[in-house]
Amino acid sequence: MKKTLLGTGFVLTLLSSPISQTFAAESAGELRKVDNVAHRGASGYAPENTIAAFDKAVDMKADYIEIDVQRSKDGELVVIHDTKVDRTTEGSGYVKDLTSEQLRSLDAGSFKGEQFAGEKIPTFDEILDLYHGKVGILIELKSPELYPGIEESVAQELIERNLDHPQNEKIIIQSFNFDSMKKMDSLLPKVPIGVLTSSKADTTKQALTDFALYADYFNPSSGIVTEELVNEVHSLGMKMSSWTVRSQAAANFLLDMDVDAIITDYPDYVDPRKTN
Repeated sequence: MKKTLLGTGFVLTLLSSPISQTFAAESAGELRKVDNVAHRGASGYAPENTIAAFDKAVDMKADYIEIDVQRSKDGELVVIHDTKVDRTTEGSGYVKDLTSEQLRSLDAGSFKGEQFAGEKIPTFDEILDLYHGKVGILIELKSPELYPGIEESVAQELIERNLDHPQNEKIIIQSFNFDSMKKMDSLLPKVPIGVLTSSKADTTKQALTDFALYADYFNPSSGIVTEELVNEVHSLGMKMSSWTVRSQAAANFLLDMDVDAIITDYPDYVDPRKTN
């Protein structure tokens, strides 16, 4: 059971950083850390999953950048959210059907504004090399069922950089695909694993107990977060990162719920000075 490896003390060490937002716990005056996770980078201010968005997140002192990883037709790991390129580029088609050269030729910034014209779809290794050591990286495997073997490819990139040991850098891996996360846990047993969901069916006592066998984080959409759910997740030794904050009210709600991290398009919303 992974919790024997990643106990509470370890996770607090992993998530603590000088740029975490610190809040006083109401019960005993203890301090807790709420991590500020820039969703696809600071995507409220710059085109998602681009260098511009990740640089903005670092400038805004986020604790983590969240990235989405898929694979090109010729086997390159690339960072893009949608399984098709149509929404965020001038191109068309599925990521899996385009070569890395075709993907890199696309403009992934203009949809957000002319000032971002020419931003490219980054590669996974590019993001690791540019940002590990500067900011934590929350890696989401996007639709891994479309990419057989992607887990091994991601694991290999991390192992090559000695990022398979969490004491080196802040790395977390998450997905909506639970079988994929079980596989990642077996490939990288020392790297924290998160499960994503927006379904209340995944919040039952039995479901949470099953997740706790291999996951360190239970990461629900904010719409299903309750105080009872947070307490249950914590009682099983897991942490909670909730998504996606796009308003100050949503940020304040999650802070009140005592979640461990907030995934947001706007890192400046996760600010203790703005809480009630």
